[in-house]
Amino acid sequence: MIYVKRDPALIPEKLLKAAEKAQQELETLPEAQRREYIKRKAQIWRDFAGYLAKMSYGKCWYSESHEPQSFLDVDHFRPKLEATRTNNEKDDGYPWLAFNWENFRLSAQRSNRSSTNEDTGEVDGKSSWFPLLHGSPKATWADRCVAQERPILLDPTVRSDVDLIDVSTDGKMCPSRYCVGAALERVKRSIEIYGLNMPKLVGARKRVMRDITDLHASLMDLIAIGGGHPLAADALPIQRHVEQLRRSTRPECPFSKAARAKLIELGIPELCAQPEDMAVTV
Repeated sequence: MIYVKRDPALIPEKLLKAAEKAQQELETLPEAQRREYIKRKAQIWRDFAGYLAKMSYGKCWYSESHEPQSFLDVDHFRPKLEATRTNNEKDDGYPWLAFNWENFRLSAQRSNRSSTNEDTGEVDGKSSWFPLLHGSPKATWADRCVAQERPILLDPTVRSDVDLIDVSTDGKMCPSRYCVGAALERVKRSIEIYGLNMPKLVGARKRVMRDITDLHASLMDLIAIGGGHPLAADALPIQRHVEQLRRSTRPECPFSKAARAKLIELGIPELCAQPEDMAVTV
């Protein structure tokens, strides 16, 4: 999971107006008619997918994976029709946020939909899950106190949430050094619910981390050669290796959080991309 900065300027005004109109119509309906109305208007949030993808370089906002063989879903961070709080507790969720684009998150299907984790046998995937921390207020149609809620799920659009999660040496997502107290529960449950440690994701992160290790070893060899042969040093591709390592941690690159974690583990955090290195949004 990496931080995603939302940019409304990327969304056509026509689409924003269509979502606004649907919201206005929803507000006028009696409770018994809202659910079917929301289902009929599903194309509205689906039309946001391409613009949400531009904000994350085509990557899932939760798992940081690309999905070339399947469509990415537009997930409602706060579920629109039903919110599962615990294994035994569900409610009507957040229907008033069904057309609010700020509630949309671009999600790989295995993060968004229920499926079995091949390693653990457990069912992962967000589906309608939206648990709250103990003692948190809970927003309703009549009392939309969303800002006062304390969600368990980490939100990729909140930088402080993203700082709580990291990648371990074995390629699995884990709590970061900044994660203490209730945040530990948030990270653990988010990893489970988003399916962030499904085997294929872990394998993909490990491949990125191996590539970083190999590239770093080659860089160290080049530096050693250059030190012993000063006259030939300028011809060595040292800077190219440095730029490759730095580029791997830019947000548009595959599993850049894993690449960043590996550079820090190798003791070269200075090669992690800085804001001035970041590519413009595409």
